[in-house]
Amino acid sequence: MHYLQTLDYVVFIVYFLIISIYGYWIYRKKATTGNSSTDFFLAEGSLTWWAIGASLIASNISAEQFIGMSGSGFAIGLAISSYEWMSAATLIFVAIFFLPIYLKNKIYTMPQFLSRRYNDVVSTIMAVFWLLLYVFVNLTSILYLGSLAIETVTGVPFIYCMLGLAVFAVFITLGGMKVIGYTDVIQVVVLVLGGLATTYLALNMVSDKFGGSGVFDGMSILRTQADDHFHMIFKEGDKFYYELPGFAILFGGMWINNFNYWGCNQYIIQRTLGADLKTARTGIIFAAFLKLFIPLICVIPGIAAYVLYQNGGIQQEMVDAAGIVKPDHAYPTLMNLLPMGLKGLAFAALTAAIVASLAGKCNSISTIFSLDIYRKFFDREASDKKIVKVGRIAVIVAFAIALLITPQLRRLDQAYQFVQEYSNYLTPGAFALFFLGLFWKKTTSKAAIWAAALAIPISVLFKFMPDIYHSFLGIEISPIPFLNRTLYVFLILVLMMVIISLTDKKVENKGLELDRSMFTVSNGFAILSILIGGILVGLYTVFW
Repeated sequence: MHYLQTLDYVVFIVYFLIISIYGYWIYRKKATTGNSSTDFFLAEGSLTWWAIGASLIASNISAEQFIGMSGSGFAIGLAISSYEWMSAATLIFVAIFFLPIYLKNKIYTMPQFLSRRYNDVVSTIMAVFWLLLYVFVNLTSILYLGSLAIETVTGVPFIYCMLGLAVFAVFITLGGMKVIGYTDVIQVVVLVLGGLATTYLALNMVSDKFGGSGVFDGMSILRTQADDHFHMIFKEGDKFYYELPGFAILFGGMWINNFNYWGCNQYIIQRTLGADLKTARTGIIFAAFLKLFIPLICVIPGIAAYVLYQNGGIQQEMVDAAGIVKPDHAYPTLMNLLPMGLKGLAFAALTAAIVASLAGKCNSISTIFSLDIYRKFFDREASDKKIVKVGRIAVIVAFAIALLITPQLRRLDQAYQFVQEYSNYLTPGAFALFFLGLFWKKTTSKAAIWAAALAIPISVLFKFMPDIYHSFLGIEISPIPFLNRTLYVFLILVLMMVIISLTDKKVENKGLELDRSMFTVSNGFAILSILIGGILVGLYTVFW
């Protein structure tokens, strides 16, 4: 195992100092408004379009993508890129239809939207669900994958990697959204450069292995040596149909998954809520454009590792002590093969992605807890200064809980699929509430309460339906792919909400402020949207 050398540590320390000094400078520069809760949680009016776009990407691309997506690239192939490419299309719709409603109605948190649109019961149910999901699934998975990678690259024990990442992220998070947003710009530059270095190495290794010359030959060799890893749509009966069920990618549950993540998720949408509409929309379209290139630095290295493994390379590195192939070892293994200096850059890129996501996630946890739980139920008269203090305490508590749980995730095979699977228990219910709440004024609070209460039980029922059929009826049925399950549960909940709303005798008038002009876009936005859509059509046509 080749761990980091002196030059690698120098590169990493330079990155660490730049982030720390720049973050502190941003914090001191904006200190005059530091006691405002909207300033701390939303960086109100302070983030530029490029900072918003970069922060969206930095928060989204974490160890889940670098490690988990490369692992899925090793196991499944390019089809896992659908999460990235369909996200680009989703972001365009979010910018046009979702964002204007949030900004026009001065929405600061997603539970606040539910409170304004429905009532406090719905808001509180979902706030608690989100907090549990963010802490017990998202925060822990980011810490696990990040610590695993750093352990592999540096040889530092897993527990110390975990603690180091948590401490680094805590200090950035405690500075508030301004510090997170602007340091994310540097994080994105570093993670893209480091990611490209790893991709370059991986393709060169493949090229050299088969007598090619350079990265372009390496890409061509990948297509011939791993043709089964370049199919975007799986048919029923395929080995990976459960993870990516055919046309559900293009026309089904993937859209619900993405709309919920990018349009109704505090962790993501929070970056735009403190900006004006033009700035926020430009930032989102910038993020959508960057999304198109993420598979190049996250998925392609995994496919390259698969080809190398299948042809006698990196055999020992890809298996655990029991001799079981671990796809999530793909990216750390490739990083270890980088030359001195570049390895330090790739290590800095990985750390940047992990820390940015941890900081963004924990900022959202503290925002929801402080504004939607603490202020509402414990101290309605709390000053902004006290709310900010509570938010900072929530950050520390969330990390403490995550540190206790994270070691238990070491038993996972593909951690990225773990995150998607368990996040999707909440996804159909959350998006049903937002979808009808945003676009159908007749939706009632009673319907929303029923949907919020039944979303997870119905999802669990679909998850274990094959076991139920087998145990009680003696019938064998195939497991339902979780993206299909997401679609089915969403449609059931929407139908239920429509029926309850139409039969509810209590008349409500809680529609949010809307007008047609809110949904108009500039010519530049329209042109960029068409360009991104055309690129997506081309990609799916090529890799069908």
